[in-house]
Amino acid sequence: MTDPTSLPNFPPPPDEHPLRGRVLDVLVDLGLSPNIDDDGDVAFQANDQQLFVRCTEGDVEIMRLFGQWQIQDELTADRLKLHETCNEINLHMNHVKTGIAGSTLVVTGEHVVTPGADLPVLTQVSIQVVLSAVHLWHQRILGIDPETGRPTEDGQ
Repeated sequence: MTDPTSLPNFPPPPDEHPLRGRVLDVLVDLGLSPNIDDDGDVAFQANDQQLFVRCTEGDVEIMRLFGQWQIQDELTADRLKLHETCNEINLHMNHVKTGIAGSTLVVTGEHVVTPGADLPVLTQVSIQVVLSAVHLWHQRILGIDPETGRPTEDGQ
């Protein structure tokens, strides 16, 4: 007999959370094996990175795709540099927001999902942009030139 706790986490009926249900369908179609976590967010992995989608539903539907990454201990001492790097990424890239919560980097991409929006495209773009922002943030915080992959002259 199968342990009932090992059963998949089935999505709610479409009429309860229509946007979240559609996001789950998109992620399943992409082969990303999503589940609903304890907070009600859609959890999945892309490129070996844990990501989440939080859906705000009502008159205006908002899809927030985000991830959280623990910052290396040796980098947490310079809080100003962490925040300056987030600010640089926020100014450099459209669609994403970066921030520091304690010793965690949080990167989000948000969309207002209008009727007729191409949710598969919005989801795929959000995944790639969030992961690209994380990569760029790490390059910048470590003083690596994104074009050459080598340390910058000033290490910044």
